[in-house]
Parts: sequence; C-alpha cells; structure tokens
Amino acid sequence: MKLSKLLQSGKLSLSFEVFPPKTSDSFDSVKKATEEIAKLSPSFVSVTYGAGGGTSKYTLDIAKNIKDQYGVSTLAHFTCVSSTRETVRERIKDMVDAGIENVMALRGDIPSDKMNEDRSKWDYRYAIDLVRELKESDVDFCIGGACYPEVHPESANQSDDIKYLKEKVDAGCDFLTTQMFFDNNLLYNFLYKIREKGVTVPVIAGIMPITKANQVERAVKLSGSFMPNRFKSLVDKFGHDPDAMKQAGIAYATDQIIDLFANNINHVHVYSMNNPDVAQKIMSNLSDILGK
Repeated sequence: MKLSKLLQSGKLSLSFEVFPPKTSDSFDSVKKATEEIAKLSPSFVSVTYGAGGGTSKYTLDIAKNIKDQYGVSTLAHFTCVSSTRETVRERIKDMVDAGIENVMALRGDIPSDKMNEDRSKWDYRYAIDLVRELKESDVDFCIGGACYPEVHPESANQSDDIKYLKEKVDAGCDFLTTQMFFDNNLLYNFLYKIREKGVTVPVIAGIMPITKANQVERAVKLSGSFMPNRFKSLVDKFGHDPDAMKQAGIAYATDQIIDLFANNINHVHVYSMNNPDVAQKIMSNLSDILGK
C-alpha cells in the first residue's frame, strides 16, 4: 500500500524503523528481529540503507520479506551520495522487482574517504536530485523525504533550511519524516513555520526511545538534538541502572507520542533500532489509543 493513502486517512499511525545487516553473517539474526517487529502489525516499517549503498540488497530483502510474509507496508530508504545515474537507475529497477512502492529519498552520509572530493562533479549532490530522478522515472513511487525540526546540521539557519525543504517538496516529495527530537514544542514550532512557507505535505514525527545512557551522546551528535532538562534528569537518575533506564526511556518516548497524538500529530515513526522488545512495549502502552 502506498503510504500517501495511510497519511491522508486521518487515522492515527505508529510505525517503526529497522536497519539491514552490515554483513551476510548477521543477516539471519537481523531478519528475525525485523520479523518480530512486523508481527506487531505497525502501520508500516521503514528499512534503512547502508552508507554508499553497501547494504542496498539487504534493504530490499528485508523490506520485501516484511511486506510479503507479514502483509505490512514497507518504506525502503534510498541514498544517492557518490552514486552514478546508472547505479541509481539500476537500484530503481531492483526496487520495482521487489515490489517496493514507497521510497525514502535521502542524500546519505558522505563516506570519510570522499569528504574532500569535488562534489560538484557528482551526479547527485543532494536529496532533491534523487527526488527528481525518482519522479522522472516511469515508476509511480510514493516518495518521502527527511526534515529537521532543529535545523539540518549543515544549514546556516532555519530559514534557509526551510527554503531548501520547500524546494525538495516541490520536486516531488509526498511526505516528510522528521529527525528525532526530545521536546515536542520544537516540532510544533517547526510545523507552524513550514506551513507558513507553503509546505503542506504530511509530516511524520520521528521519535527515538533512549534506553541506554550512552545513546544520548550519539543522538546529539547525529541530529544536534536539544535535550530538555526533564530528560537530562531522567538520564542522571536512571542512567547507571540498565533496566531502569530502559523502562524510563520507553516511558518518556510513550509520553511524547501521547502528547503528539493529543495535539493532532496523527503519524509517529519510532526509531526502534531493531529492538522488538522496545517496539512491543511502546505498542502495548498505546494499545487502546491505537485500537490495537
């Protein structure tokens, strides 16, 4: 099912993100974890993409398995960094062959060995280039894009960030998914600003349950996320106790999601890190709200 239909339905949705294995040795264990998440019957499951396309085959294998075996809609991530047009078109064909209808179009992280390259010579420099390629193909994909409630790390300011986001949406994005955030007011403020600038496509709120104290530093590094004092207090109090931290992190994420739903943010995507237990507990906490 195309996600555009789900996102326009007005119903609450809860989805999860999984990632493919880095090597064939771990494929079976990762596949099992993603299947356990699919068994929860989320609204959809997104499958990420390896740096430089290194795990692109596994992305499609996992996405196809979830879709075919469990009847769960899937969203396959697709990055274009340092790829040629020929390579991207081959991957588009691979997605069609796998029956993938929903694609998350991303620039992707730039590999460390290519940081100093002249990117002006690359076929694709930004996500908008991939969005245009997908729209110009003969395939009627439902295309998603990323957005940053707290400004993209490489943007000079939020005004410029929103301008580029509008251009990406105008190029063909059907919906957007936010980077993680830990203060819902940041999202509400961001939505007001982008709507004011004419970005009207559905926006899915991205939530990251922090279940280990050492995840905090990585989350800040990845997204530059602002950590509210109430969240810092949670980590200070429970970070030394793995079980307590896990329970507190899940409770915090659940509280965020309930507040989002209560404020008419109908679609939430959980960065579940291939952890079926975390996904199950969040789904259970919201069972009556979601009607599950």
